[in-house]
Amino acid sequence: MIRLISFFLFISLTTFSQTTFTAKIVGIKDGDTVVVLDSLNNQTTLRLAEVDCPEKSQPFGTKAKQFTSDQIYLKTIKYVVTDTDRYGRSIAMIYYDTDNKYLSAEIIKAGMGWHYKRYSTSKELALLEENARKNKIGLWLDNNPINPSEWRNN
Repeated sequence: MIRLISFFLFISLTTFSQTTFTAKIVGIKDGDTVVVLDSLNNQTTLRLAEVDCPEKSQPFGTKAKQFTSDQIYLKTIKYVVTDTDRYGRSIAMIYYDTDNKYLSAEIIKAGMGWHYKRYSTSKELALLEENARKNKIGLWLDNNPINPSEWRNN
C-alpha cells in the first residue's frame, strides 16, 4: 500500500512539475532549434528534445530546417521544457496544430532527423526512425548518412 501511494505521489509531482507554455514560433535556426515569442514579447531559443537533425552544412540540413519551418513557422505552439543544454538553451518538447502533433516525432517520421538515443529511451521514436530507415525516407535515401554528433566531431 505504501508503494502504491508513493507511486501516485511521484506521478503527481512529476506531472505538475512540467509546466506547459504557449508561444509563437518566430524563427527557425535549423531543423532542431527554433525561436519562440511569448505573450510578454520575450524571445527564447528552444532546442527540440529527443531528435538530432543534420547540421546546416550537412546533407539534408537545409531540408530538415525547411521541414521544421513548414510544420510550425509563425504558428502558436505549446511546449514543455525538459532540460537545459550546454549552451544554455531550453530543451523542449513542442506540440502543434489542433491535434497536438509532437514535432520531434514528425521530424523523425519524415526522415529529417535521428532519434537522439543518447538523451531519449522512447520506443515509439526508435520505431519511427527504424521505419524511415527501412523505407528510405528523407535523409535515409543517402547511402551513408552521417549522424550529426559524428559530423560535429569531425
